[in-house]
Amino acid sequence: MKKRKLLFISAYTASFVKNDLNFLQKHFSVRELIFSGGKNPLEIIKTVFLIFREILRNEIVYCWFADFRAFVAVFLAKLFGKKSIIIIGGYEVANVPEINYGGFLNKKISGRLKYILKNANKIFSVSEASRKELLAVFPALKPQLIYNGVDCQRFFPKGKKEKIVLTVGNVQHGNLKRKGLETFVKTATFLPDFKFILVGKFMDDSIEYLRSIAAENVEFTGFVEFEKLSEFYQKAKVYVQVSAHEAFGLSLAEAMLCECVPVVTRRGAIPEVAGENGFYVDFDNPQKTAAAILQAMNSEKGKEARQHILKNFCLKEREEKIVKAINEIL
Repeated sequence: MKKRKLLFISAYTASFVKNDLNFLQKHFSVRELIFSGGKNPLEIIKTVFLIFREILRNEIVYCWFADFRAFVAVFLAKLFGKKSIIIIGGYEVANVPEINYGGFLNKKISGRLKYILKNANKIFSVSEASRKELLAVFPALKPQLIYNGVDCQRFFPKGKKEKIVLTVGNVQHGNLKRKGLETFVKTATFLPDFKFILVGKFMDDSIEYLRSIAAENVEFTGFVEFEKLSEFYQKAKVYVQVSAHEAFGLSLAEAMLCECVPVVTRRGAIPEVAGENGFYVDFDNPQKTAAAILQAMNSEKGKEARQHILKNFCLKEREEKIVKAINEIL
């Protein structure tokens, strides 16, 4: 049977984007457009041209994030009678004024977002928290909840846990508060007997600030390959995700699969991912975070954490639901 033609669009190459692309290629004839995100006039013209050309050649367009490229794709898909699907990544519908985070706080893009959300054929949210944020703005919409998925075969426990506290996230100014990286580094001061490891690419000069406030027990690795990341997950006893907002929390789920005990905030989708398998703290509170880490170090919740992810967030279920939803509108 001939595969239906699907256009895949994203400006990001994060693992969750690649996961979707990989399984869609098994079921459809996929043409991918991965953009650099450039905003100069020539890049914009090139983006519009490429999307226009590929919309004509394909039956459906699948966009990760409701950004400018998705706006162009939804507009052209509607114009030429093609179908469109939008994956809400989180930022688009978030509303976190305390850290100035969220698409609807930005008047320059809020109009574009409204057009996308009203005109796409299907909208998928990656968590119930993200779905509720969307409905708070557009109560009449009917977004479908399809959780982000983790490759449950790829992440597993191995060896003995060490007194390591881990977090993962790109090091950039916008993530110091949003991802809780600053809190993570400050917390290490209260627990000098534990090793704190922050894994993530250095995106700007914010690493210099973190180094200036870091105690001797903090290690900044920069970007690491998958094999090394997996090793960190397997060695760490505690994983920290003290974010101001998370649309899902993929790194948290990966760590839990490796039996890390979560120390987390009740922000965004984090409670959905962590469940009752970790220790909750207030946002931006290093002292309480330190106290929770002490509890987590003495906890045996790691095995329960792994089972929670295996039961609820394996990638195979996401694949089945998305493929079914696409076929329903083709």
